[in-house]
Amino acid sequence: MTISTACPCGSGRLYAHCCGPFLEGAALHPTAESLMRSRYTAFVRNDVEYLRATWHPATRPRDLAPDASTQWIGLKILSTEAGGPDDRQGSVEFVARYKLQGRAHRLHERSHFVRDEGKWCYLDGEPNPAQVSAD
Repeated sequence: MTISTACPCGSGRLYAHCCGPFLEGAALHPTAESLMRSRYTAFVRNDVEYLRATWHPATRPRDLAPDASTQWIGLKILSTEAGGPDDRQGSVEFVARYKLQGRAHRLHERSHFVRDEGKWCYLDGEPNPAQVSAD
C-alpha cells in the first residue's frame, strides 16, 4: 500500500497515518480498537506474520492460514468496552464483511484483548454476541 492509500480498516485515514505504522512495527497500539483495526488490515493484506505476532501466545493457533482468496470488503466497529491507553483488557464488537468464492459473508464478533508485556494482544473472540436491547 502506498502512503496515499485509504486504510482498509475504515477509519477514513490514510494507511500511512493509521494501521501502516503498526503493521510495519514502527508504533505500539495505544488502544484495543487500534489493534482490532490493524488486525483487520492484516487480514486484508494476508499478513499472517502480523496476525501471529498480535495473537496472545496462550490462545494463538499452531497453524494460522487464512484463505488468501477471501476478499475483505469492510469493517464496522459497533462498540468498545475498556481497552484504552491505561487499561489492561478490553473488548471490541465489530462486523467484518467479506466475499469468499463470490458469496458475501459477515463476521460478527466481540473480540477480547489484553495487555501482555505492555503490548495489546488479541486473546479470543465471541462469535455472534447477543444484542442487548435498551428497552
